[in-house]
Amino acid sequence: MKSLLLIACLVFLLPAICGAQSADEKAVRQILTDQTTAWNAGNIDDFMKGYWDHDSLMFVGKNGVTYGYQNTLNNYKKNYGTPDLMGTLTFNLIKVERLSPEYYFVVGKWHLKRNAGDVSGHYNLLFRKIKGKWVIIADHSS
Repeated sequence: MKSLLLIACLVFLLPAICGAQSADEKAVRQILTDQTTAWNAGNIDDFMKGYWDHDSLMFVGKNGVTYGYQNTLNNYKKNYGTPDLMGTLTFNLIKVERLSPEYYFVVGKWHLKRNAGDVSGHYNLLFRKIKGKWVIIADHSS
């Protein structure tokens, strides 16, 4: 009887537990979709909405480490300030892994098809749930 009760509890609780994880993963994936849409519309400000608006945001790129939301935004605008430089962005996700209820780790490949010459590379992102919202707190793109 106890075994039957335990199995019944698991049958009812498992979807709830998995559903919460799926909702978080869906939110993380949606941020990347929204970023792609914003980028391809030529809107760097909207693209940046996926990042943590904080001085502790960390972006690691070919020129080293940049700290802060505003500094990261300025770098994007400096390096991709025209439609020819922005081109069309695609992300290919390689791994989306929940590290804890508060963190997700994402690895992927990015590609820009553009008139100025195509470029591509890989990235890893650390997402954190802050005040109920998922945001990128660290980005290493190369």
